[in-house]
Amino acid sequence: MPLPKAPTKPATLIHLDERLEAKKLTPPVQEKKGKTAAKTGGQTAALVSPKLQEKTRATTAQPLAPIAAPAASRSSNVPGTTPSAANANLIPPQGQTLNPPKTPKTPKNPQPQKAVDTIRKLFVLDTNVLMHDPSSLFRFEEHDVFIPMTTLEELDGHKKGMSEVARNARQASRSLDSLVASEPDIDAGIALNALGNKDALGRLYLQTHVLANTLPTTLPLGKGDNQILSVVRALQEDKPQRPVVLVSKDINMRIKARALGLAAEDYFNDQVLEDSDLLYTGILSLPENFWDKHGKGMESWQQGGYTYYRLTGPQVPSMVLNQFIYLETGTPFYAQVKELNGKTAVLKTLRDYTHHKNAVWGLTARNREQNFALNMLMDPDCDFVSMLGQAGTGKTLMALAAGLAQIMESKAYSEIIMTRVTVPVGEDIGFLPGTEEEKMAPWMGALEDNLEILNKTDASAGEWGRAATTDLIKAKIRIKSLNFMRGRTFVNKFLIIDEAQNLTPKQMKTLITRAGPGTKVVCLGNIAQIDTPYLTEGSSGLTYVVDRFKGWDHSGHVTLQRGERSRLADFAAEIL
Repeated sequence: MPLPKAPTKPATLIHLDERLEAKKLTPPVQEKKGKTAAKTGGQTAALVSPKLQEKTRATTAQPLAPIAAPAASRSSNVPGTTPSAANANLIPPQGQTLNPPKTPKTPKNPQPQKAVDTIRKLFVLDTNVLMHDPSSLFRFEEHDVFIPMTTLEELDGHKKGMSEVARNARQASRSLDSLVASEPDIDAGIALNALGNKDALGRLYLQTHVLANTLPTTLPLGKGDNQILSVVRALQEDKPQRPVVLVSKDINMRIKARALGLAAEDYFNDQVLEDSDLLYTGILSLPENFWDKHGKGMESWQQGGYTYYRLTGPQVPSMVLNQFIYLETGTPFYAQVKELNGKTAVLKTLRDYTHHKNAVWGLTARNREQNFALNMLMDPDCDFVSMLGQAGTGKTLMALAAGLAQIMESKAYSEIIMTRVTVPVGEDIGFLPGTEEEKMAPWMGALEDNLEILNKTDASAGEWGRAATTDLIKAKIRIKSLNFMRGRTFVNKFLIIDEAQNLTPKQMKTLITRAGPGTKVVCLGNIAQIDTPYLTEGSSGLTYVVDRFKGWDHSGHVTLQRGERSRLADFAAEIL
């Protein structure tokens, strides 16, 4: 096909009137035939007669001249360029319109694997993280985990012994051994879900070669922490496209890492709550207009000396099973949530333990929360009780009084078993001679103090009577160590776990699962007084069980607010 004639005028000088005039030269019949030929799939251009083709080329040569013009017309189709005013006056091809420049489109699937790699982090684990939680290897979701050689050496050094740290070190070593055995090529990384942990989508990398030391000379490499910091720095330089983060429970190591410009984080996966203020209190205050919104259609009945209410309203969805509710405006109302079904709840009134006729082993409640606690402790249908509160709120005293009353009077339990974790506040006193109870005696000073208070409640007994009562009570109380709890089964016992805030979630599980038929477990503690290393308010075993047992049919929890020990103790707890 011969090229069209060169334009008589530059393309930029052709005006609108000339464009319209050129459009009139094109015969409409030929345009229609051309469109029809393009639309029909079975016909080809060969069906058009040569004479008609020659005539069409002759008539359309003039208006098509601007398209063969310069690169000015082609530049308007280049993505990202803006057409000039001159290019806007170009004559479009026949049957087409002049389109504006198009923005470049983003491909639909731009290499998804590379996009994930840029987001995926590489976490370098310190030894204390694995010794604190052996399952921490599988807690990083889609991110990768790197274990330095120093971490493996320190795990090997802490695996001997019967302590919780030694058991965790052995468990972490077994997990690493199973993972390594599942993948022949260690350098390519080991899939963390190879052992069945479906949430772990990342890979495990072990240090297989020496990494260059890039730390300052002021940090000697003889220390294990500094060697791990050196590994983190080398990984950061070797993989600049990936975020490399050190995970450690050691505060000073995290500070040194940040001082060196390295990313460092604490291990938070074991924490039940980020803020202890969000912990379930077991108590709900009702609004003043509660009966106005919930009194319509309310049912009430008497059963077993208690009054029950079945009501419906907007406040019911915020209630939790076995939660204590109160309303003190007007006629005081204290109850416990016994059933929940959508927006319908069944409430059960409480026994008033502030009155002397309901005294428990001569003890009466002095405030609202203590009344709630005694209702839980004396309820035979409540198998698990947890009480939180600051020093002097009466946790141990109420638990002992309730236990003695149900052992000596109602014969609901056979004996009290009391235990606590032996974590000293100051220096350890060393090895102690004697039996298990004699070794635990220094840790059970609180028991002796509370028994002395309970024995003074009966003034008419006299000195000899109180001495006999003390001997009888001590015969019904057993002091057990946590170290010998594994494998035990307590049947028909009243088990008191004192200072439970110092227990890890694993230790708490070991203790509670010792309970056999007819056993009640009572956990006492103050999460503001944690003495166990690496345990916080959010990761304490007491916080763990309070959150997990919330809403169970046979459990209850109360947070005690007001101290009743003495005005001196209350004032000291408030200002110090």
